[in-house]
Amino acid sequence: MTLSLTVSDEVRALAPGFTHVAVEAYDLANGPSTAESSALLDDAARRLAVRLDGRAPHEDPHMAAWRETYTAFGAKPSRTRNSAEALAKRALSEAGLPRINVLVDVYNAISVAHLIPVGGEDIDRIEGGMRLVRAAGDEDFVTAAAGEEVVEHPEPGEVVWRDETGVTCRRWNWRQGPRTRLTEESTSAIFLLESLAPMPVADVERAAAELAELVEKFSPGTRITVHTPSV
Repeated sequence: MTLSLTVSDEVRALAPGFTHVAVEAYDLANGPSTAESSALLDDAARRLAVRLDGRAPHEDPHMAAWRETYTAFGAKPSRTRNSAEALAKRALSEAGLPRINVLVDVYNAISVAHLIPVGGEDIDRIEGGMRLVRAAGDEDFVTAAAGEEVVEHPEPGEVVWRDETGVTCRRWNWRQGPRTRLTEESTSAIFLLESLAPMPVADVERAAAELAELVEKFSPGTRITVHTPSV
């Protein structure tokens, strides 16, 4: 892998059943959401409804495991939901899923259809490698509020993704910072699928394969590598 991804021992001790699969892509062509990417999101919402069969997203065993893990590092999962649960809740609402851009639509669709947190980062905007760590509390997380840049700091012990510059995603996969997000100009990306036991690793691998196929479909000619799970 060109981009280094590491998980700290402290995070592994907190969640020994954690797995992540990375899909690395170069020579991408992104752009505004299309009718086709919108239809993909609608189909993901239908697949989610079948999967849940009348249950709320947080009642799914995988989402329940994420809630337990969030509680273990001090977050309140009913207020700060993992990204998959938050998207699933929105998918089932009248508002429906947001349309962002083609690549974000693709990975959001995979997240909702499989109930797996999925993130996408612009490799060209990442400084050094990415590390999943428990925060000291003094790290910078640059975000925006009311149109203005704001610098926040994670809580001590909070699980965060970070690079050499600062935090890229707070509370594991709750809120991504704008610095590394995928835009319509992005030409390289790392898509990260994250799971906890009891979800079988094979399920995560299938979701990653589907994601890779869709990225190739929406951006023909891209160079894609699916990296095996790190457990």
